Amino acid sequence: MFSVIGSEFSVEIGLNHSYIKDDLKVVAIVTDITERVLSQQKLKDLNIELEYKVKLRTVELEKSQKLYNLIARNFPRGVINVFDRDLNFVFIEGQELDRLGFTSQNLIGENYKKRFKGDLAELVKEKFNAVFNGEGLSFEFENKSNFYVANAVPLRSSDGIVEQILVIEKNITDSKLVEQELANNLEKERDLNELKSRFVSMASHEFRTPLSTILSSAILAGKYEEKEQQDKREKHLNRIKSSVKNLTSILNDFLSIDKLEEGKIEITESEFLLNELFQEAHEEMEFFLKNKQFITYKSNSSDNQMVITDRNVIKNILINLLSNASKYSAEGEEIVLDLNVVGKGIRVDVVDKGIGIPEKEQDKLFSNRFFRAGNVTNIEGTGLGLTIVKKYLSLVEGDISFKSKENVGTTFSIIIPNILL
Repeated sequence: MFSVIGSEFSVEIGLNHSYIKDDLKVVAIVTDITERVLSQQKLKDLNIELEYKVKLRTVELEKSQKLYNLIARNFPRGVINVFDRDLNFVFIEGQELDRLGFTSQNLIGENYKKRFKGDLAELVKEKFNAVFNGEGLSFEFENKSNFYVANAVPLRSSDGIVEQILVIEKNITDSKLVEQELANNLEKERDLNELKSRFVSMASHEFRTPLSTILSSAILAGKYEEKEQQDKREKHLNRIKSSVKNLTSILNDFLSIDKLEEGKIEITESEFLLNELFQEAHEEMEFFLKNKQFITYKSNSSDNQMVITDRNVIKNILINLLSNASKYSAEGEEIVLDLNVVGKGIRVDVVDKGIGIPEKEQDKLFSNRFFRAGNVTNIEGTGLGLTIVKKYLSLVEGDISFKSKENVGTTFSIIIPNILL
């Protein structure tokens, strides 16, 4: 550094020597390097400033990363993911990971298929690839009996290229279950409204017919006053009795289904003779059969076979099945009541040669209350009988099945286990 009056500047001095006529001479070359020194100083200052900014930025990034990790790690019932173009995990955190049995350490760097399996893996791949094409989207999926909503957006570099995607998952199982429950309740309400509508329609029809018959027969019977007209009076009196019987049957069906639906019927077990109960049901039904119809009772059970179950429930099941067999069979036809002891339980077959059930309608028989096949429109009934039988059987852990062919007949089979003593 040289100083000239009032100023300083930097110089670079180069020294060399030579001999002139044996005299040693020194040659000095002095170069002004002020600008170069200033430039170097500026570069040094810039480097110092840049290093400071890098350190400051690094601290900020570390703070941001810690904050990001903290937020993600405490993300309630959810997961925050970042995927690269190969669908490998670049980042993953969230409280839901623990419940799913994963940690961020064993997923980062791994492929998405380590977490998503089977059909779900295919769905995720399709959605994520769409996001890499620049499309933000939201979709729902089910995983391990839980429901999630995923919101995915592309992460672009400074030049606009999508290098990664951000996927935020949220467990929505609770709200989904509430939604399903509301949908189920709405469906039940629709079914109930339909049921009420069908009930009103069916009841008005079923009650109107026997009531009209009773009224007209009562009027006509009153007109036959002479003694020799007794047979005509009896004809109308029998019509009245038959109609009253039908009305009683309809009311019993309504009362039974109401009690069964509301759980008002409880099992009361008692010990009794099996054949005695079947003979009783057989005899009671004789009074309600059509003209010249008859019941053939068969049994492989001994006369002293005791059972323990609800006597009234078993009897109601038998009466319902025998009533249906009579109702849908012609006059003079045989109805078979066949009792078989099977292990510690019983199997009962009620066989008729009636109109049968159309094949195309057989799958609706137990799935629809008030169901009546298309070939029984001219036969009185509520359609509740088999529903009542099935519900009674559920009380004694029994089951029912059937075989039927239109215009040939029907066999209903019930099995009631573990009642023999």
